[in-house]
Amino acid sequence: MKFNNISWDEYFMSIAILSSLRSKDPNTKVGACIVSDEHKVLSLGYNGMPTGIDDHNMPWGREGDFLNTKYPYVCHAELNAILNSSHNLKGSTIYVTLFPCHECTKALIQAGIKKIYYLSDKYHDTDDGEASRKMLDLCNISYEQYKGRVPEIKF
Repeated sequence: MKFNNISWDEYFMSIAILSSLRSKDPNTKVGACIVSDEHKVLSLGYNGMPTGIDDHNMPWGREGDFLNTKYPYVCHAELNAILNSSHNLKGSTIYVTLFPCHECTKALIQAGIKKIYYLSDKYHDTDDGEASRKMLDLCNISYEQYKGRVPEIKF
């Protein structure tokens, strides 16, 4: 008998994509899903303002004076997923819609995450992307661009 279901990778990347839709960021929506070796979801996150800050009162722009852009304020999806978890994340895998920045990479390393599946790597050729890959390589953390199917989410 053949089952018509999605794979674990499709399932978890779909959850990361769905989580990204919670982001209020008009330019870059990122979602993350951390899972155990037993295929249990340990935590979810998306990029957004810190808890307690009204998203409507904050800047979401990417250009201009630093303090009037989103960059000093937004928490990235990976960091939110780590902070949202009450589980030990050592040895876990993260599915994320955008390759982690150098700051999130440090947090992933510190949390003990051992594998990263990412959907997009649009900053691959930047110093930030290079720093992330260098740290991951030094820590023997595997990372792989997700090339699988992304199932359509129907409502």
